[in-house]
Amino acid sequence: MGAGIPHPAAGMRATDPLGILLRPAANGILGSNLKPFSGFMLKTAQQIRPLSLRVRGSAASSQGKLFSPKAAAAKSGEVVRIAVLGASGYTGAEIVRILANHPQFDIKVMTADRKAGEQFGSVFPHLISQDLPRLVAIKDADFSGVDAVFCCLPHGTTQEIIKGLPRHLKIVDLSALLLKNYCFQDFRLRDINEYAEWYGHSHKAPELQEEAVYGLTELHRDDIRNARLVANPGCYPTSVQLPLVPLVKSKLIKLTNIIIDAKSGVSGAGRGAKEANLYTEIAEGIQSYGITSHRHVPEIEQGLTDAAESKVTISFTPHLMCMKRGMQSTIYVELESGVTASDLYEHLKSTYEGEEFVKLLHGSSAPRTSHVAGSNYCLMNVYEDRIPGRAIIISVIDNLVKGASGQAVQNLNLMMGLPENMGLQYQPLFP
Repeated sequence: MGAGIPHPAAGMRATDPLGILLRPAANGILGSNLKPFSGFMLKTAQQIRPLSLRVRGSAASSQGKLFSPKAAAAKSGEVVRIAVLGASGYTGAEIVRILANHPQFDIKVMTADRKAGEQFGSVFPHLISQDLPRLVAIKDADFSGVDAVFCCLPHGTTQEIIKGLPRHLKIVDLSALLLKNYCFQDFRLRDINEYAEWYGHSHKAPELQEEAVYGLTELHRDDIRNARLVANPGCYPTSVQLPLVPLVKSKLIKLTNIIIDAKSGVSGAGRGAKEANLYTEIAEGIQSYGITSHRHVPEIEQGLTDAAESKVTISFTPHLMCMKRGMQSTIYVELESGVTASDLYEHLKSTYEGEEFVKLLHGSSAPRTSHVAGSNYCLMNVYEDRIPGRAIIISVIDNLVKGASGQAVQNLNLMMGLPENMGLQYQPLFP
């Protein structure tokens, strides 16, 4: 019998490979016209009674009593009550998908102004089985029964909303807006003046900007663990900083002439209807955008500057690919004297040894976006360039998971004192 499946002799019903339901015979005798068959008696289709399985939130949920991790956590008083603001976007929906299998995070409030009053399963049918509250407008949200908030609202609206939230709430902010192919975020840049320079307006909550902790989990664990407000990193900055920050900090690469060629799936542009993202505009092509002026540049440079303890300037060009999700950053670096590409590989391998979600591939294997689809993993590898003294680094993530919602859950796990990988052990989808 398969692992974990009780033997039929223990009183359980079983099926043979043809799906015929079997039950033990009283004495191994099946009747005058049937031969003994391992002590079981065949049942006819008329005798088979339909089984009802308990699926959380489904029509069958009132029948059966399958184990529910959330129910067990609720009984022990260990549930963290969650609000998801901006639940009708891609990052909000991905938060909900991930939390469906999180044993201790239970969604109590979901907001979506344009979908207020609707059932979440009507907006996202792939999540119709989940037992979720109705969507409400942000102005009608009740936070009295909430412990933590995932904020997935458009850029600019978040600052005022977070200012008005109760101070006891733990908050992970994923807010961003792609406007005319430029990405805006609310709390990732520490320098208020730099924020105004890049975004063209002053910050509406500078006191929160000072409080916010940058949430690149593998590099800022201690700060995140003690934070009330975490600014979740952007997708491009995540895929770039995970390989580069350790190399910059260890002085293995030169700070000049860092070139990053990054490509993202269309979901990175958000769920809003835009002419540039129509199928006929995107299909069978690739397009560069934000050339020399993408708003993720200061976020990446902030992280590299911190690691180097001196100003770092990069050359960064993002591209939109005709795929739903996924991100690949190809990074070109100049090596310090006496350093080889193998040294970079060994240092990254040592840095991320024992990490759950950051892995280096072996040999010449090239990371692909398909290797991480639907998961919280970042895969990378290092190659010696044909140009002497240079190396190439390839890093891939799922832009909606490690690049957004998965990392947000990883951060809130830390903030709530839970195991960092709780609810995130989805293996990548293949094929």
